Amino acid sequence: MGNYTREEILQMAEEEDVEFIRLQFTDMFGTLKNIAITARELPRALDNRCIVDGSFIAGIAGESEPDMYLRPDLDTFAILPWRPQQGKVARLLCDIYCPDGTPHERSPRYILKKTAREAKKEGYTCLVDPECEFFLFHTDDNGVPTTVTHEKAGYLDVSPVDLGENARRDIVLNLEDMGIEVESSHHETAPAQHEVDFKYGEVRTIADRIMSFKMTVRTIAKRHGLHATFMPKPRAEVNGSGMHIHFSLFKDGRNVFVNPGNPQELSEEAYYFVGGLLAHSKEMALITNPIVNSYKRLVPGYEAPTELTWTKNNQNSLVRIPGSRGMETRIELRSPDAAANPYLVFAVCLAAGLDGINKKIYPTKSSSRELSETDQKTMKIENLPGNLNEAIDYFEQSDWIKEVLGTEFCKEYAAAKKKEWLRYTREISAWEIEEYLYRI
Repeated sequence: MGNYTREEILQMAEEEDVEFIRLQFTDMFGTLKNIAITARELPRALDNRCIVDGSFIAGIAGESEPDMYLRPDLDTFAILPWRPQQGKVARLLCDIYCPDGTPHERSPRYILKKTAREAKKEGYTCLVDPECEFFLFHTDDNGVPTTVTHEKAGYLDVSPVDLGENARRDIVLNLEDMGIEVESSHHETAPAQHEVDFKYGEVRTIADRIMSFKMTVRTIAKRHGLHATFMPKPRAEVNGSGMHIHFSLFKDGRNVFVNPGNPQELSEEAYYFVGGLLAHSKEMALITNPIVNSYKRLVPGYEAPTELTWTKNNQNSLVRIPGSRGMETRIELRSPDAAANPYLVFAVCLAAGLDGINKKIYPTKSSSRELSETDQKTMKIENLPGNLNEAIDYFEQSDWIKEVLGTEFCKEYAAAKKKEWLRYTREISAWEIEEYLYRI
């Protein structure tokens, strides 16, 4: 992905024998959508004249004028390396615009752009470095995904114990071919669990890259006869998958989290940023942890955050302060998972951190060890919502989240999540059958 002009994209498409172009965007929940056009139609697309029917797209459905215009972001042009090399396929990420020429205000990409612009007005640029975890499972004889794996690998293990090594290597190579810089990749703690880390970048760029990353992971996994899932907790007995996010905040080319007077300590702005994340963590949980399964991960005993504290070394704390200092000084938020929409996650986290700075919210609850329930009560330590329904309540009661995301967006998002929770509560689980059928 680069800094392209319209003419350069047309020239590249011709020189590279690009036959199809996917115009991609995300719905309210972060699901990637696209329409494919032929190279002949590319000039029309670059003139912002391609239309999609929003009637069945979450976040757009219900508009009086459902036809929406796709405006390609020229900098996101990339050839998909896993597609045929004769008659290649490229993609462009798009913004959604209304027929009157205004951006669609419930578009997640627009919401993040708006938040980043507001930060820019205050002189801030936010850089992020996400840790994206996922599982690679087998499929059955019909190609249906399972949660079965034959490997026993753990953290940083290698082949032959790590049976997903070849798939992970191909994922990285394909990402690099698309212009996405990868810092590292490795096997994670649980069997069949993997992590790929990008080079840090500006929030809008990294949100785009996460969408490209998820598409790439799923595609390459399938080519290896595997199923890739970003489900937070696909297996109860092992660690779940998160999307820890490292934040740095720059102003006038300086990392404002650096303390010039004491390089080993954080600046006041850094502590205030942490304070903002902690203060708003409950009301933004429906964004950072958006599905029923998200809250199966956020339980004690599996290295997932459960306490609204900050720390340098406690795996149960919501915010961790990594040891790097200087220009690499950063703050790690440990609650988000990869089921979340990255555009919305970055928007609410950036807004929360800046709110902490503007209101000078100092984080008073720190923790250097895992706390028992008794300790938490004594110290008055709060926790994240325990399930999706609790998260919905905090979300709906928040005026702040409505300011960040927009009232109409929040109303529609909450309504969809209530339906999801209702469907879940009416489902009869295998656990209930096992627990009650033979005894009651």
